[in-house]
Amino acid sequence: METNTNKQRRNFLATLGAGVGSLLALPFVSAAQSFRSTLREASSSPRKAVKKIEPMGFQWPTRDPFLFCVHHEDDFPKGNDKLGPQGSLEGRSLGDDFIIKDGFRMYHGKVVPGFPGHPHRGFETVTVVRKGMVDHADSLGAAGRYGDGDVQWMTAGQGVQHSEMFPLLKKDEPNPLELFQIWLNLPRKNKMVKAHFTMFWSEDIALYTHHNAGGERTEVEIVAGRIGELRSPAPPPNSWAADPQNEVAIWNIKMAPGASWALPKASAGVNRMLYYYQGESLLANGQKPGKYTAIELEADMDVRLENGGEEARLLLLQGKPIGEQVMQYGPFVMNTKEEIQQAFQDYNRTQFGGWPWPRRDQVHPAHQGRFARHSNGYEELKG
Repeated sequence: METNTNKQRRNFLATLGAGVGSLLALPFVSAAQSFRSTLREASSSPRKAVKKIEPMGFQWPTRDPFLFCVHHEDDFPKGNDKLGPQGSLEGRSLGDDFIIKDGFRMYHGKVVPGFPGHPHRGFETVTVVRKGMVDHADSLGAAGRYGDGDVQWMTAGQGVQHSEMFPLLKKDEPNPLELFQIWLNLPRKNKMVKAHFTMFWSEDIALYTHHNAGGERTEVEIVAGRIGELRSPAPPPNSWAADPQNEVAIWNIKMAPGASWALPKASAGVNRMLYYYQGESLLANGQKPGKYTAIELEADMDVRLENGGEEARLLLLQGKPIGEQVMQYGPFVMNTKEEIQQAFQDYNRTQFGGWPWPRRDQVHPAHQGRFARHSNGYEELKG
């Protein structure tokens, strides 16, 4: 069954091909009404630490300032000479393959799985790679290969095209991939800042550890925010996360069997979502959320997590809401419909800098290690 996300993506690509004249028929998405509804519900209901528990699909529910979160998990097979999967791709809807077949999807890739060149404006992407590699290329001439615990934080700002391909580098063993892609909104004042990206290499990400009375361990990777004196690497300067008063947090949590941990409190009015994506028997303040569920929390109230007999994994997204109207169409996120129309006009006119690479699904040489080459020529080599 085709999800709303896939339908919107398909419509967006068709509209780009048709040009700006199709804009009047676009299914714009506005968050203003739902934001007001949330405020009404909050003011009329008694406060509970665990506000809501809901099942998760391919796209996870998010709250302002976050726009989107998806968990990609693919059991890619051995790779071939072109960095694609060994074996036949027959029976797949190549170019739009979002149905798991033989354990994996090709997404918009036809040779290498992933997302060939596409535009963004008005928000940020945070790509947290747990397993596997991602090849980045963009319209500013920047490039990179990152993975196995690395994070890329890209500010789209006034506009950028980028590709995100998943090269299958190993020919003699499978190439599993697991990553989160998170979209963080930009406030109106920063929507048209210059585009750029920042790398958080795995060895630079702070790791918080806690042992309960029985010695069971909880580990937290701090991609954004802080726990005690431990802080994440610095977010991009124009990000909503750059101001500590906005209390933006992205934490990846691993709990050993039998581990327990109390989430540090944040301020009242901060939105906090906890995504339980691996495990079977977690308790949150005594409630059992069930496998693969989203848990909405009151950020300033005590929440104790108690794990059962198998390892648990959770992702936390938290932040003070921006509180502005959100107008979105596909990968453009602005404040008004007119700004969305302008984004299409600008993209059709400038291609956000064009595409300086030989192919839309740009991948780097198989022997290339982890690296980042920024648009100003600065290069990071990680091997």
